[in-house]
Amino acid sequence: MHNTLTESTQTQPNSSESATTATRPVLGFLGVGWIGRNRLEAIAKNQTADIACIADVVPQNTQEALKAAPAAETVKSLEAILEKEQVNGVVIATPSAFHAEQSILALEAGKSVFCQKPLGRNVEETKRVVEAARAGNKLLGVDLSYRFTAAMEQVYKVVQSGELGHIYGVELVFHNAYGPDKAWFYEPQLSGGGCVIDLGVHLVDLALWSLNFPAVREVKSHLFAKGKPISMAEGKVEDYATASIELATGTHVSLSCSWNLPAGQEAIISATFYGTNGGVAFKNINGSFYDFVAERYYGTRSERLCSPPDEWSGRAGVVWAERLAKGDGFDEEAEQFVKVAEVLDKIYGR
Repeated sequence: MHNTLTESTQTQPNSSESATTATRPVLGFLGVGWIGRNRLEAIAKNQTADIACIADVVPQNTQEALKAAPAAETVKSLEAILEKEQVNGVVIATPSAFHAEQSILALEAGKSVFCQKPLGRNVEETKRVVEAARAGNKLLGVDLSYRFTAAMEQVYKVVQSGELGHIYGVELVFHNAYGPDKAWFYEPQLSGGGCVIDLGVHLVDLALWSLNFPAVREVKSHLFAKGKPISMAEGKVEDYATASIELATGTHVSLSCSWNLPAGQEAIISATFYGTNGGVAFKNINGSFYDFVAERYYGTRSERLCSPPDEWSGRAGVVWAERLAKGDGFDEEAEQFVKVAEVLDKIYGR
């Protein structure tokens, strides 16, 4: 949640040395499909924490995860993880419908939490999780992973420096030529929504975070499923959406995101900030889901600020584990998760 990207990147190679001067957190992992396993592997490689136990309903997932954490115990459930007194942090990577309930159970059991996005299917669920973290003084992290890319770090620095002048326009794009392969993504009661809550959440977060979370004045949106306009009341989830977000600072934010779009490449991902003194952009290259650049714009001239490679995909979890090792408890910046959820609810007309 802090902008600790530079610090985390610099300390990563010597993390085992730094961990000896702090209390190594002991973690349990709930859900180790490919995302959960990737986060486990990153934390294990970084050696910031000890991985005590793993729970997943798919035995093959557990077996793959044990390759990175061979000393971990296999358990059956979240409750079994919470019974482990030595565990002081839980990493949750389960379907979205369970995130809020599981996070609250872990927090109320005295464990810190790092959860996959979205933290809740709506703002009310999100608020409940944040309040549970505050009540227990526990560190709450959400895997808003693009904050922790080297490219977005450079964009954030430029925006924060003020050198762009008044930022009047932000364009956010996340088009995915594929769609989710799990049925629950397409059930609004389970997912909370479609491509907006799955993909757009990242970009709304990046825009508000970079701009210091100004108040949101108005949100207008258009949702589509298979080419036809829909409302969430119809019991469908959107596979294409646009939104117009007006901020109290006078900044206009436009969002466009999709699943299964004929985009001509695997993905189009970008967050571009336009100011009276130029622009700056975070964007993927060559249709990649993983390779990002940062570019500074001066009229017709552009400057590359950052290029791949960058092993960023598990960095958000590593930074959370590093903070846990330092003894960090609840951080008021967790309210940012609520502010993003409020925008998503407005996009959905909730």
